[in-house]
Amino acid sequence: MALREYRPTTPAQRQKTTQDFAEITTKKPLKSLTKAKKQQAGKNNTGRITVRHRGGGVKRHYRILTHNLPKDMTYTVMEIEYDPNRSARIARIKDENDVYYYTLADTNMTKGSTFKTGAEAPVETSNRLPLEQIPVGTFIYAIELTPGRGAQMVRAAGTSAQLMAKENGYATLKMPSGEVRKVLVSCEASIGTVGNVQHQNIKIGAAGRRRHKGIRPTVRGVVMNATDHPHGGGDGGRHGTGKAPRTPWGQLTLGYRTRHNKKTNKMIVRSRHEGKRK
Repeated sequence: MALREYRPTTPAQRQKTTQDFAEITTKKPLKSLTKAKKQQAGKNNTGRITVRHRGGGVKRHYRILTHNLPKDMTYTVMEIEYDPNRSARIARIKDENDVYYYTLADTNMTKGSTFKTGAEAPVETSNRLPLEQIPVGTFIYAIELTPGRGAQMVRAAGTSAQLMAKENGYATLKMPSGEVRKVLVSCEASIGTVGNVQHQNIKIGAAGRRRHKGIRPTVRGVVMNATDHPHGGGDGGRHGTGKAPRTPWGQLTLGYRTRHNKKTNKMIVRSRHEGKRK
C-alpha cells in the first residue's frame, strides 16, 4: 500500500501525504454497530483537563468493536472499513449465524475472505487461537493480557508482536516497543500483522489538518514566562535554565520512572527502555 501525494499547489500541499484508501470497500458503517461519541476535549468527569491540547475537531461516530469474538466459529469478511477513532482499518464480519461484528483488519483480510477462532483453528493468518497452539516465532496481534477478557495489546496500525518462547505455562512475547514480557499461554491472539502499515509515514502537512483531528496547538515551555513553566523566563537568549527537563508541574521527564503498576512488573522480562540506557 502506497501513500498518496498531492499536487504542489501550495507549500502545505507539497509536504502533505495521506492514506491510500484503495482497500476500503464501503464508506457507510453498519448503523447497529455505531453509537454517538461525545467530545470530551481532554477533560475528565469533574471537568479538569487531564490531557492537554485537545478540543474541537470533526464529529465522529464510534464503531463498536468486538475484541473477544465467540470461539469455534468461522467468520466471513463482508467489508473493510475506515475507522476515524483508530489508526487501523476495521473489518465488518459475519459469523455462521448471520450475526455481524466489527474487528481489527489485518494485512491479509479482504472482502470475501474467511478466518476461524478457537483452539482447533489451523495455524493460518487471521485465525485466532490460544498462544499454546501457536508455534514459536509466529507474528501475532490483538493479544489478551487476561484469558477471556479480549484483545488489549498490539492493536495499532502496522503492529505485530513475536512469540519468542513458551515455558512453565507462560509465553514470552517481543512487543512492538521492544519490551519482552510474559503472558499466560491460555491467552488468545490473532496471527498476522494489523493492517494500514503505512500509517506511521503520513505527513500531516498543514496545521488545519491537526485541528480536524481535535489536536490544538502546543506552546514550548522555554518561550513561556517563569510563572507559567519551569523552563520559562530568562534574558531572552536561546539557552535554557541548565536544569533537567521538567513537566509544567515540575516533574522530571527524561530518564525518570513514572510507571507504578507493580502488579505486572514480574511479567516484564526486558524493559522497552533497556537499549536506550548507557
